[in-house]
Amino acid sequence: MCRYGRFYLAAQKYVVIKVYKLNAGPEIDELGAWDHQMDRVLLSSHLPSHAFANTRLQQGPGGLNSIGFAVIRKGCLKFRCYAIGDELNGPGRFNKPFNKNSNGPVFQGLDASGASFRTVGAEITQDTRDFFVSDAEGDPDKPTDGFSSIDQAINALREGKFVIAVDDENGDNEGDLVMAATLVNPESIAFMIRNGSGIISVGMREEDLTRLMIPMMSPITEIEDITAAASTVTVDARVGISTGVSAADRAKTILTLASPDSKPSDLRRPGHIFPLKYRNGGVLKRAGHTEASVDLVALAGLRPVSILSTVMDPRDGSLAGITVLQQMAMEHDIPIISIADLIRYRRKREKLVELIAVSRLPTKWGLFRAYCYQSKLDGTEHIAVVKGDIDDGEDVLVRVHSECLTGDILGSARCDCGNQLELAMKLIEKAGRGVLVYLRGHEGRGIGLGQKLRAYNLQDQGHDTVEANVELGLAVDAREYGIGAQILRDIGVRTMRLMTNNPAKFIGLKGYGLAVVGRVPVISPITEENQKYLETKRTKMGHVYGSDLPGSLPEFANPQDTPTEQEDDNQN
Repeated sequence: MCRYGRFYLAAQKYVVIKVYKLNAGPEIDELGAWDHQMDRVLLSSHLPSHAFANTRLQQGPGGLNSIGFAVIRKGCLKFRCYAIGDELNGPGRFNKPFNKNSNGPVFQGLDASGASFRTVGAEITQDTRDFFVSDAEGDPDKPTDGFSSIDQAINALREGKFVIAVDDENGDNEGDLVMAATLVNPESIAFMIRNGSGIISVGMREEDLTRLMIPMMSPITEIEDITAAASTVTVDARVGISTGVSAADRAKTILTLASPDSKPSDLRRPGHIFPLKYRNGGVLKRAGHTEASVDLVALAGLRPVSILSTVMDPRDGSLAGITVLQQMAMEHDIPIISIADLIRYRRKREKLVELIAVSRLPTKWGLFRAYCYQSKLDGTEHIAVVKGDIDDGEDVLVRVHSECLTGDILGSARCDCGNQLELAMKLIEKAGRGVLVYLRGHEGRGIGLGQKLRAYNLQDQGHDTVEANVELGLAVDAREYGIGAQILRDIGVRTMRLMTNNPAKFIGLKGYGLAVVGRVPVISPITEENQKYLETKRTKMGHVYGSDLPGSLPEFANPQDTPTEQEDDNQN
């Protein structure tokens, strides 16, 4: 099995390139190789006459016709090409010496499937200003299409009006009518009963539940399943009501719960109102309706107690889908918001990390300064390494790298993470100025190490990386970059050239007081193990590489030249 690289033949240095047939058909109309440096295909006119060998036609996965391999002497090419091969010492490793066009047997023993752990040279990584996304896409305050802005919802709640909160932008889950508990009246409760499930809940913080001595319905449920609503025992007001079920009675009970002066003796249990425990951290901790409703009411400047009821479809009594929810919002002039938008809104405005340590960090690439930040939400520690003077915060070379234990530490060939990390550090060192933020908790695009390994098993059975996540019932990409953006801002970055192939990362960092003024592609070797993975990221997840071939990724890698080899190139 060969590695990607160079080999030596009769004391001459040669490069093995992957050759493509550019025009379909039975005859070889044109031959060429992909030139990364110039983002173009080299035609046969660029290549010496002895370059081609092993011209058996092979159909590539994207329809581009591969005609095997070719060997050329270093210096014969005007431009640098992708290359595959091995570093071999002399002709003894081959069946017979190199001999112009009769060199087919030279390649019989070559296998391009070896996993390469090299990264590409920094000199071929080019800056681009075009990343195929609009400026508006990165604004956390821009609502998802079809939804109201968070500010519109806040203003409505402040005026004692309703808001509809939807926990899935595609309408696959549920929408709840939400209102501030301190502003409730019998009319609003009657509206909720007519249009909701009939069950009216009250979102409350733990300190208020403790003060009123309202216990959890099932404490063990809260511990076992953070995705479930944390239900308490039901209550009614003790005075001022009749049976507790009328709109007026329920409004009285809710106002009792919302009052900071209420005492445990003001309530009787069980009752007709369903208090729900708000989890500290709100939607940043759990993206549920309880947390969303309390967060919205608090953002409106009101006492953080909410009322909420699930909206039903009047036709069949099922949970209302997004179409019914939007029709209701339009008919009654009610803002409708996505909980995902609320999460982005809060992440932009609240400081979620704090700096806990700074240290000098010598590395194999050079000397850096390390900054450790701790999340205020879950205690996760993230690290940023800084090279050089970035005090002005302008035009800083930046890489935001997602944790990948298997790739970054164990050298897994299934992904390109480790190679991208190494290349980013090399580029920053070469530039003499830059930042790499290493975000923990992003393992497997946010699904965790164990689930990632389960996804690997599905990939071995034929699924691609997207299909495997879907099969497991997981998000295709669950990462969020607000923490990374806050770390960059705290360090002092304001405008940056972002090292990434991922548009989601580009979008995720915008709108936090940061400007992405350019993109630097992070191109790493493609192997038999990771080719399908990288192709899936390109075709299904929108990743943009430095030089995509039409239809598919090239099936080879560009080797890393040593300084000596670069000098030889110049001499040749």
